[in-house]
Amino acid sequence: MVLKIIDATEVKVGTAIIVDGQACIVKSIDISKTGKHGHAKCRIEAVVILSGVKKVFVVPGHERLEVPLIEKKKAQVLSVGEDKVSIMDLENFETIEVPVDEEVKGQLAENDTVEYWDIEGIKIVKRKF
Repeated sequence: MVLKIIDATEVKVGTAIIVDGQACIVKSIDISKTGKHGHAKCRIEAVVILSGVKKVFVVPGHERLEVPLIEKKKAQVLSVGEDKVSIMDLENFETIEVPVDEEVKGQLAENDTVEYWDIEGIKIVKRKF
């Protein structure tokens, strides 16, 4: 579910956008000036939230970009696996098994409190409290 749609010139560093069907965080944006009869061009560098792949693309300034719905929730770690972790949501006590961000993987232990993101229905553990 898309939260809202914005113009390419309204994008700021740190904004989440959808590129090629994947949620990305904008790392840098360069906006060129308009020509006599032209439009502004935006060169956007973004990193995919789930995989860390860098994407660079150029779009006209009036291009419409989608902003994904990202929910940040707290959970308690129940068990730690090799590439997934079992967590319990602290609001509705739902137990789910989700992948872990590479930066957080070595820090987790049982009974830790973590923040997980629900990005368009895909869940991932992003940080430890």
